[in-house]
Amino acid sequence: MYNMGDAIFHRPESMPDRSTHFCPGCGHGITQRLVGEVLDELELRERAICIGSIGCTVTSYIYYDVDGMEAPHGRAPAVATAIKRCHPDLVPFTIQGDGDLASIGMAEIIHAATRGENITIIFANNANFGMTGGQLAPTTLMGMYTSSTIKGRKAEQNGFPIRVSELLATLDGPAYIARVSLHNPANVRKARRAIEIAFKAPMAGMGLGFVEVLSMCPINWKVEPVDAPQWIVDNMVPQFPLGEYKCKPEVMGLKTVVKE
Repeated sequence: MYNMGDAIFHRPESMPDRSTHFCPGCGHGITQRLVGEVLDELELRERAICIGSIGCTVTSYIYYDVDGMEAPHGRAPAVATAIKRCHPDLVPFTIQGDGDLASIGMAEIIHAATRGENITIIFANNANFGMTGGQLAPTTLMGMYTSSTIKGRKAEQNGFPIRVSELLATLDGPAYIARVSLHNPANVRKARRAIEIAFKAPMAGMGLGFVEVLSMCPINWKVEPVDAPQWIVDNMVPQFPLGEYKCKPEVMGLKTVVKE
């Protein structure tokens, strides 16, 4: 615990004292902590189930003092669905990357969303296959250089980026869909509140909760960690606008009024 004047900052109780495997400047650690804070606030340590899927988030469950398991590549929403249907009192959630969820797992997330499964999905979008060397992902930006698009992403060869939040928002099943970013403290606070709603809505039986997080990947972007947040602002936000893309009327009552 760190005492900074009148403020007290400490590790969430739902997270064990463990170093992460993430690269310097990666946004996954911030996302993991925000989920941990929500688990604490909602007192979910005895009910939450963390499902890790292939990619940088593959071992997400080891960073929480909750039950967890690993799913095959892209299949975390299907696993979370099975857990929720077999044990309705539990709170399954997944943390997935863009290469996992938006590529091989696209069918799983679309069908879980259209069925309105009462599960929570945290979707980390860093515009590349982070774990396997920074290859082209479904979310790779137009013109972006990756290890498999050495001349930049071109529409005629690679198609266009998939905007997952907008895509899922066309479906009737989801209760809450938002895209947030981690590029500065104010947006980190907004991300935390969105994650909280994405847990509360499924717990109330309203349908799927989904938060897309624009996350830093300085190693594969070939930028310094200190410059990665601005890279999000300059490059990702214009192609992946921030905001709430779906919020059912009944979800509005779950929102907490917070002064900035």
